Amino acid sequence: MRDFGGMIERTPAAVVRPSSARDVAAAVRDVPGIVARGLGHSSAGQSLADAGVIDMRGLASVHEVRDGTVTAGAGITWRELLDATLPHRLTPPVLTDHLDLTVGGTLSAGGIGGASHVHGTQAANVRALEVVTPAGEIVTCSASERAALFDAVRGGMGRHGVITRVTLPLVRAPEYVLSYRARLATAAELIQAQYDLRADHVAGQFKAGGYEIRAVLYEGTSPPAGMRPDEVEEIPYLDFADRMRPDVAELRALGEWERPHPWATLLLPAARAAPFIETTLDAITPADLGTSGVVIVKRFSPGWVPMLRAPSDTVLFGLLRTASPGCRPAGEMSAANQVLHERVAALGGAPYPPR
Repeated sequence: MRDFGGMIERTPAAVVRPSSARDVAAAVRDVPGIVARGLGHSSAGQSLADAGVIDMRGLASVHEVRDGTVTAGAGITWRELLDATLPHRLTPPVLTDHLDLTVGGTLSAGGIGGASHVHGTQAANVRALEVVTPAGEIVTCSASERAALFDAVRGGMGRHGVITRVTLPLVRAPEYVLSYRARLATAAELIQAQYDLRADHVAGQFKAGGYEIRAVLYEGTSPPAGMRPDEVEEIPYLDFADRMRPDVAELRALGEWERPHPWATLLLPAARAAPFIETTLDAITPADLGTSGVVIVKRFSPGWVPMLRAPSDTVLFGLLRTASPGCRPAGEMSAANQVLHERVAALGGAPYPPR
Protein backbone atom coordinates (compact mmCIF):
# COMPACT_ATOMS: atom_id res chain seq x y z
CA MET A 1 0.00 0.00 0.00
CA ARG A 2 1.28 3.48 -0.93
CA ASP A 3 0.15 7.04 -0.38
CA PHE A 4 0.22 9.94 -2.84
CA GLY A 5 3.87 10.63 -1.98
CA GLY A 6 4.73 7.28 -3.51
CA MET A 7 8.00 6.86 -1.64
CA ILE A 8 6.94 4.67 1.27
CA GLU A 9 5.19 1.31 1.05
CA ARG A 10 3.54 -0.66 3.82
CA THR A 11 1.73 -3.98 3.96
CA PRO A 12 -0.65 -3.46 6.87
CA ALA A 13 -1.49 -6.50 8.96
CA ALA A 14 -5.14 -5.43 8.91
CA VAL A 15 -7.35 -3.13 6.85
CA VAL A 16 -10.54 -2.19 8.69
CA ARG A 17 -13.49 -0.77 6.75
CA PRO A 18 -15.83 0.68 9.38
CA SER A 19 -19.39 1.83 8.86
CA SER A 20 -19.73 3.56 12.23
CA ALA A 21 -17.76 5.24 14.98
CA ARG A 22 -18.24 2.10 17.05
CA ASP A 23 -16.38 0.12 14.39
CA VAL A 24 -13.55 2.65 14.50
CA ALA A 25 -13.44 2.46 18.30
CA ALA A 26 -13.22 -1.33 18.18
CA ALA A 27 -10.34 -1.14 15.69
CA VAL A 28 -8.44 1.37 17.82
CA ARG A 29 -8.85 -0.84 20.90
CA ASP A 30 -8.00 -4.10 19.12
CA VAL A 31 -5.08 -3.05 16.88
CA PRO A 32 -2.37 -0.99 18.62
CA GLY A 33 -0.67 1.37 16.17
CA ILE A 34 -3.50 1.39 13.64
CA VAL A 35 -3.88 4.64 11.65
CA ALA A 36 -6.80 6.31 9.88
CA ARG A 37 -6.67 6.73 6.11
CA GLY A 38 -9.00 8.71 3.90
CA LEU A 39 -7.88 8.84 0.27
CA GLY A 40 -4.19 8.53 1.15
CA HIS A 41 -3.14 11.94 -0.11
CA SER A 42 -0.31 12.21 2.43
CA SER A 43 3.15 12.65 0.94
CA ALA A 44 5.38 11.00 3.57
CA GLY A 45 3.58 7.82 4.59
CA GLN A 46 1.42 9.39 7.32
CA SER A 47 -1.62 7.36 6.22
CA LEU A 48 0.27 4.05 6.30
CA ALA A 49 1.20 1.67 9.12
CA ASP A 50 2.40 -1.91 9.41
CA ALA A 51 -0.01 -2.61 12.26
CA GLY A 52 -3.15 -1.67 10.36
CA VAL A 53 -5.13 0.94 8.47
CA ILE A 54 -8.69 2.17 9.02
CA ASP A 55 -10.30 2.95 5.65
CA MET A 56 -12.48 5.93 6.62
CA ARG A 57 -14.41 6.07 3.35
CA GLY A 58 -17.24 4.05 4.88
CA LEU A 59 -18.07 7.09 7.04
CA ALA A 60 -19.14 9.37 4.20
CA SER A 61 -22.78 10.14 4.94
CA VAL A 62 -24.21 13.65 5.19
CA HIS A 63 -26.26 13.63 8.37
CA GLU A 64 -27.73 17.14 8.31
CA VAL A 65 -27.63 20.48 6.52
CA ARG A 66 -29.36 22.89 8.85
CA ASP A 67 -29.11 26.38 10.35
CA GLY A 68 -26.01 27.28 8.37
CA THR A 69 -24.07 24.14 9.25
CA VAL A 70 -23.44 20.70 7.81
CA THR A 71 -22.77 17.53 9.80
CA ALA A 72 -21.17 14.60 7.98
CA GLY A 73 -18.96 11.57 8.40
CA ALA A 74 -15.24 12.30 8.37
CA GLY A 75 -14.67 10.00 5.39
CA ILE A 76 -16.67 12.24 3.05
CA THR A 77 -14.77 14.18 0.39
CA TRP A 78 -15.08 17.92 -0.09
CA ARG A 79 -16.61 17.17 -3.49
CA GLU A 80 -19.32 15.02 -1.89
CA LEU A 81 -19.91 17.63 0.79
CA LEU A 82 -20.42 20.30 -1.88
CA ASP A 83 -22.90 18.01 -3.64
CA ALA A 84 -24.97 18.14 -0.45
CA THR A 85 -24.65 21.84 0.35
CA LEU A 86 -24.83 23.54 -3.05
CA PRO A 87 -28.52 22.66 -3.57
CA HIS A 88 -29.05 24.93 -0.51
CA ARG A 89 -26.82 27.61 -2.15
CA LEU A 90 -24.33 27.05 0.66
CA THR A 91 -20.64 26.14 0.77
CA PRO A 92 -17.94 25.62 3.39
CA PRO A 93 -16.03 28.90 3.85
CA VAL A 94 -12.67 27.30 2.99
CA LEU A 95 -12.21 24.56 0.39
CA THR A 96 -9.13 22.63 -0.59
CA ASP A 97 -7.80 23.27 -4.10
CA HIS A 98 -8.28 19.55 -4.88
CA LEU A 99 -11.77 18.42 -3.86
CA ASP A 100 -11.04 14.69 -3.82
CA LEU A 101 -9.65 14.71 -0.28
CA THR A 102 -11.53 13.60 2.80
CA VAL A 103 -12.81 16.17 5.25
CA GLY A 104 -11.42 14.29 8.26
CA GLY A 105 -8.01 14.00 6.63
CA THR A 106 -7.65 17.69 5.86
CA LEU A 107 -8.90 18.74 9.30
CA SER A 108 -6.32 16.41 10.84
CA ALA A 109 -3.65 18.22 8.81
CA GLY A 110 -5.09 21.71 9.25
CA GLY A 111 -6.53 22.43 5.82
CA ILE A 112 -5.42 25.47 3.83
CA GLY A 113 -7.26 26.95 0.88
CA GLY A 114 -7.63 30.08 -1.20
CA ALA A 115 -10.00 31.64 1.34
CA SER A 116 -7.72 31.05 4.34
CA HIS A 117 -6.59 34.69 4.26
CA VAL A 118 -10.18 35.56 5.21
CA HIS A 119 -11.37 32.59 7.28
CA GLY A 120 -8.17 30.90 8.45
CA THR A 121 -7.57 27.19 8.09
CA GLN A 122 -10.37 24.69 7.60
CA ALA A 123 -9.57 23.34 11.07
CA ALA A 124 -10.15 26.82 12.54
CA ASN A 125 -13.72 26.77 11.17
CA VAL A 126 -14.91 23.54 12.79
CA ARG A 127 -17.96 23.82 15.06
CA ALA A 128 -17.81 20.35 16.63
CA LEU A 129 -16.22 16.94 16.20
CA GLU A 130 -16.92 13.36 17.14
CA VAL A 131 -13.65 11.65 17.95
CA VAL A 132 -12.47 8.17 18.87
CA THR A 133 -9.75 8.66 21.47
CA PRO A 134 -6.59 6.50 21.61
CA ALA A 135 -8.30 4.55 24.40
CA GLY A 136 -11.17 3.67 22.05
CA GLU A 137 -13.73 5.98 23.63
CA ILE A 138 -16.24 7.84 21.43
CA VAL A 139 -16.61 11.47 22.52
CA THR A 140 -17.73 14.81 21.12
CA CYS A 141 -15.68 17.95 21.46
CA SER A 142 -15.79 21.62 20.54
CA ALA A 143 -14.41 24.93 21.71
CA SER A 144 -16.67 24.72 24.76
CA GLU A 145 -16.69 20.95 25.38
CA ARG A 146 -13.46 18.99 25.88
CA ALA A 147 -11.61 21.96 24.42
CA ALA A 148 -8.17 20.42 24.99
CA LEU A 149 -9.07 17.40 22.86
CA PHE A 150 -10.67 19.69 20.26
CA ASP A 151 -7.39 21.59 19.98
CA ALA A 152 -5.32 18.40 19.90
CA VAL A 153 -7.12 16.63 17.05
CA ARG A 154 -7.39 19.64 14.73
CA GLY A 155 -4.02 19.56 12.99
CA GLY A 156 -2.99 16.65 15.20
CA MET A 157 -2.44 14.17 12.34
CA GLY A 158 -4.42 11.50 14.18
CA ARG A 159 -2.02 11.26 17.12
CA HIS A 160 -4.65 12.23 19.70
CA GLY A 161 -7.71 10.59 18.19
CA VAL A 162 -9.53 9.64 15.00
CA ILE A 163 -12.10 12.16 13.76
CA THR A 164 -15.29 10.30 12.81
CA ARG A 165 -17.89 13.07 12.41
CA VAL A 166 -17.63 16.80 11.74
CA THR A 167 -19.90 19.82 11.99
CA LEU A 168 -18.84 22.73 9.81
CA PRO A 169 -20.25 26.21 9.22
CA LEU A 170 -21.58 27.17 5.81
CA VAL A 171 -21.67 30.47 3.95
CA ARG A 172 -23.68 31.59 0.95
CA ALA A 173 -22.37 30.17 -2.33
CA PRO A 174 -22.29 32.51 -5.31
CA GLU A 175 -23.60 31.41 -8.67
CA TYR A 176 -20.58 32.77 -10.53
CA VAL A 177 -17.19 34.17 -9.57
CA LEU A 178 -14.89 36.66 -11.26
CA SER A 179 -11.29 35.48 -11.43
CA TYR A 180 -8.43 37.91 -12.05
CA ARG A 181 -4.78 37.07 -12.73
CA ALA A 182 -1.76 39.35 -12.72
CA ARG A 183 2.00 38.95 -12.97
CA LEU A 184 4.36 40.30 -10.32
CA ALA A 185 8.12 40.68 -10.34
CA THR A 186 9.16 39.53 -6.86
CA ALA A 187 8.11 37.30 -4.00
CA ALA A 188 7.85 40.37 -1.77
CA GLU A 189 5.32 41.95 -4.15
CA LEU A 190 3.32 38.73 -4.29
CA ILE A 191 3.21 38.36 -0.50
CA GLN A 192 2.26 42.00 0.03
CA ALA A 193 -0.44 41.84 -2.66
CA GLN A 194 -2.05 38.86 -0.94
CA TYR A 195 -2.28 41.01 2.19
CA ASP A 196 -3.53 44.15 0.43
CA LEU A 197 -6.09 42.80 -2.03
CA ARG A 198 -9.66 42.53 -0.81
CA ALA A 199 -10.89 39.34 -2.44
CA ASP A 200 -12.71 36.16 -1.42
CA HIS A 201 -9.98 33.85 -2.75
CA VAL A 202 -6.32 34.73 -3.20
CA ALA A 203 -3.48 32.44 -4.27
CA GLY A 204 0.00 32.81 -5.67
CA GLN A 205 2.38 30.74 -7.76
CA PHE A 206 5.84 31.00 -9.20
CA LYS A 207 6.07 30.15 -12.86
CA ALA A 208 8.70 30.56 -15.54
CA GLY A 209 9.31 34.26 -15.85
CA GLY A 210 7.95 35.41 -12.54
CA TYR A 211 5.23 35.32 -9.93
CA GLU A 212 1.49 35.15 -10.54
CA ILE A 213 -1.41 36.13 -8.30
CA ARG A 214 -5.02 35.03 -8.68
CA ALA A 215 -7.74 37.00 -6.93
CA VAL A 216 -11.35 35.82 -7.05
CA LEU A 217 -14.46 37.82 -6.16
CA TYR A 218 -17.75 36.18 -5.28
CA GLU A 219 -19.54 39.48 -5.84
CA GLY A 220 -18.65 42.59 -7.80
CA THR A 221 -17.96 43.64 -11.36
CA SER A 222 -14.45 45.11 -11.23
CA PRO A 223 -11.00 43.96 -10.07
CA PRO A 224 -9.94 44.42 -6.45
CA ALA A 225 -8.59 47.89 -5.78
CA GLY A 226 -4.91 48.14 -6.63
CA MET A 227 -4.88 45.20 -9.04
CA ARG A 228 -4.23 45.48 -12.78
CA PRO A 229 -5.14 42.06 -14.13
CA ASP A 230 -3.77 40.51 -17.29
CA GLU A 231 -6.66 38.04 -17.49
CA VAL A 232 -10.29 38.03 -16.36
CA GLU A 233 -12.70 35.09 -16.32
CA GLU A 234 -16.29 34.60 -15.21
CA ILE A 235 -16.67 31.05 -13.93
CA PRO A 236 -19.60 29.11 -12.41
CA TYR A 237 -18.82 28.59 -8.74
CA LEU A 238 -18.77 24.80 -8.92
CA ASP A 239 -16.40 24.88 -11.89
CA PHE A 240 -14.16 27.24 -9.96
CA ALA A 241 -14.23 25.05 -6.84
CA ASP A 242 -13.44 22.01 -9.02
CA ARG A 243 -10.78 23.77 -11.09
CA MET A 244 -8.18 21.07 -10.41
CA ARG A 245 -10.18 18.31 -12.12
CA PRO A 246 -8.88 18.93 -15.68
CA ASP A 247 -5.30 19.22 -14.42
CA VAL A 248 -5.55 15.97 -12.47
CA ALA A 249 -7.01 14.19 -15.51
CA GLU A 250 -4.10 15.41 -17.63
CA LEU A 251 -1.52 14.37 -15.03
CA ARG A 252 -3.09 10.92 -14.85
CA ALA A 253 -2.97 10.61 -18.64
CA LEU A 254 0.71 11.58 -18.63
CA GLY A 255 1.53 9.16 -15.79
CA GLU A 256 2.70 12.02 -13.56
CA TRP A 257 -0.04 11.55 -10.94
CA GLU A 258 1.31 8.11 -10.04
CA ARG A 259 4.96 9.11 -9.81
CA PRO A 260 6.63 9.85 -6.44
CA HIS A 261 5.82 13.30 -5.01
CA PRO A 262 8.51 14.48 -2.56
CA TRP A 263 6.63 17.60 -1.52
CA ALA A 264 8.06 20.28 0.75
CA THR A 265 5.30 22.48 2.19
CA LEU A 266 6.60 25.05 4.64
CA LEU A 267 4.96 27.62 6.92
CA LEU A 268 7.10 30.76 7.09
CA PRO A 269 6.77 33.94 9.16
CA ALA A 270 5.46 36.48 6.65
CA ALA A 271 8.06 39.09 7.61
CA ARG A 272 10.91 36.72 6.67
CA ALA A 273 9.33 34.79 3.82
CA ALA A 274 10.32 36.75 0.70
CA PRO A 275 14.14 36.43 1.02
CA PHE A 276 13.81 32.74 1.89
CA ILE A 277 11.57 32.06 -1.12
CA GLU A 278 13.68 34.01 -3.60
CA THR A 279 16.96 32.47 -2.40
CA THR A 280 15.45 28.98 -2.59
CA LEU A 281 13.99 29.47 -6.06
CA ASP A 282 17.25 30.93 -7.38
CA ALA A 283 18.84 27.56 -6.63
CA ILE A 284 16.02 25.43 -8.06
CA THR A 285 16.28 23.98 -11.57
CA PRO A 286 13.48 22.35 -13.59
CA ALA A 287 15.07 18.98 -12.78
CA ASP A 288 14.80 19.75 -9.06
CA LEU A 289 11.06 20.36 -9.38
CA GLY A 290 9.97 17.77 -11.94
CA THR A 291 8.03 18.02 -15.17
CA SER A 292 4.70 18.68 -13.45
CA GLY A 293 6.06 20.30 -10.31
CA VAL A 294 4.35 23.41 -8.94
CA VAL A 295 5.52 26.24 -6.69
CA ILE A 296 2.82 27.84 -4.54
CA VAL A 297 2.94 30.89 -2.27
CA LYS A 298 -0.04 31.58 -0.01
CA ARG A 299 -0.28 34.19 2.74
CA PHE A 300 -2.90 33.51 5.39
CA SER A 301 -3.87 33.60 9.03
CA PRO A 302 -3.88 30.08 10.51
CA GLY A 303 -6.59 30.80 13.09
CA TRP A 304 -6.39 29.37 16.58
CA VAL A 305 -5.18 25.86 15.78
CA PRO A 306 -2.35 25.20 18.26
CA MET A 307 -1.14 21.94 16.71
CA LEU A 308 -0.09 23.72 13.51
CA ARG A 309 2.55 25.70 15.47
CA ALA A 310 2.35 28.26 12.67
CA PRO A 311 3.28 31.94 12.93
CA SER A 312 0.29 34.24 13.41
CA ASP A 313 0.96 35.78 9.98
CA THR A 314 1.98 32.89 7.77
CA VAL A 315 3.20 32.37 4.24
CA LEU A 316 2.82 28.84 2.94
CA PHE A 317 5.64 28.05 0.52
CA GLY A 318 5.13 24.80 -1.33
CA LEU A 319 7.61 23.04 -3.60
CA LEU A 320 5.26 20.39 -4.97
CA ARG A 321 7.88 18.24 -6.63
CA THR A 322 7.31 15.26 -8.90
CA ALA A 323 10.09 12.73 -9.55
CA SER A 324 9.55 12.74 -13.32
CA PRO A 325 11.72 10.75 -15.74
CA GLY A 326 14.92 12.61 -16.50
CA CYS A 327 14.66 14.71 -13.34
CA ARG A 328 16.29 14.28 -9.95
CA PRO A 329 15.41 11.01 -8.19
CA ALA A 330 12.85 11.09 -5.40
CA GLY A 331 15.51 10.36 -2.78
CA GLU A 332 17.57 13.38 -3.77
CA MET A 333 14.47 15.58 -3.77
CA SER A 334 13.62 14.35 -0.27
CA ALA A 335 17.14 15.09 0.95
CA ALA A 336 16.90 18.63 -0.46
CA ASN A 337 13.57 19.03 1.33
CA GLN A 338 15.16 18.09 4.65
CA VAL A 339 17.69 20.90 4.26
CA LEU A 340 14.79 23.31 3.63
CA HIS A 341 12.98 22.10 6.75
CA GLU A 342 16.07 22.79 8.84
CA ARG A 343 16.38 26.30 7.41
CA VAL A 344 12.69 27.00 8.05
CA ALA A 345 12.96 25.85 11.66
CA ALA A 346 15.81 28.32 12.17
CA LEU A 347 13.51 31.11 10.89
CA GLY A 348 10.77 30.23 13.36
CA GLY A 349 8.64 28.44 10.77
CA ALA A 350 7.10 24.98 10.73
CA PRO A 351 6.42 22.09 8.36
CA TYR A 352 2.98 21.47 6.88
CA PRO A 353 1.33 19.16 7.62
CA PRO A 354 2.61 19.05 11.20
CA ARG A 355 5.18 16.39 11.97
